[in-house]
Amino acid sequence: MKFSPALQRATLIQRYKRFLADVVTPEGETLTLHCPNTGAMTGCATPGDTVWYSTSGNTKRKYPHTWEMTQTQQGAFICVNTLRANQLVKEALTNGTLPELVGYDTQKSEVKYGDEGSRIDFMLQAEDRPECYIEVKSVTLAEQENGYFPDAVTLRGQKHLRELMSVAAAGKRAVLLFAVLHSAIERFSPARHIDPKYAQLLNEAQKQGVEVFAYKAELSADNMTLRSSLPVVL
Repeated sequence: MKFSPALQRATLIQRYKRFLADVVTPEGETLTLHCPNTGAMTGCATPGDTVWYSTSGNTKRKYPHTWEMTQTQQGAFICVNTLRANQLVKEALTNGTLPELVGYDTQKSEVKYGDEGSRIDFMLQAEDRPECYIEVKSVTLAEQENGYFPDAVTLRGQKHLRELMSVAAAGKRAVLLFAVLHSAIERFSPARHIDPKYAQLLNEAQKQGVEVFAYKAELSADNMTLRSSLPVVL
């Protein structure tokens, strides 16, 4: 996925009110960016970090600039725009670069499913195999080289695990795909120290047939691609 037009660089002053961030450009101008991430963003929003942002052509937007990437003072790249995770997975599914998920004829997005009013991120179909339901989660929390999800207690994430277990119990493929959007992460685990209930449900889900994968994106200020499979340690 290539950023076009190119992202612009600034330095983070502060993130506040969850959806806003103030930055200063190389020319000394202060801008307020939209922050498309409702999570804690631990380690992704340290004042002084480099911010890469996009600019919308929509003149009606109150905040036309969107925070896309953080480049930490230690040199790591992090994609903080959670919408990009699904776009990366869609691109990889279309290009056939996720070997566990090839061989399907049809790809649908945001399909209603389950008993708790959920929408699945992707549903794959083919005549010769069961439907495949894929839930995507964005991973940006890093401790050493370990990546964790979630970065805050997530009742919504717990609901999605229950829904995926129901899919697997019905004889269909249920897949939970963690899109790792932090260049320093080399392995993935559930954040038991943050949301023990989610970690417990994830273990239970895998035992009941939910497939769990983690794929790391190759990140730069120019483009990003979902590239390599990472170990999942439950």
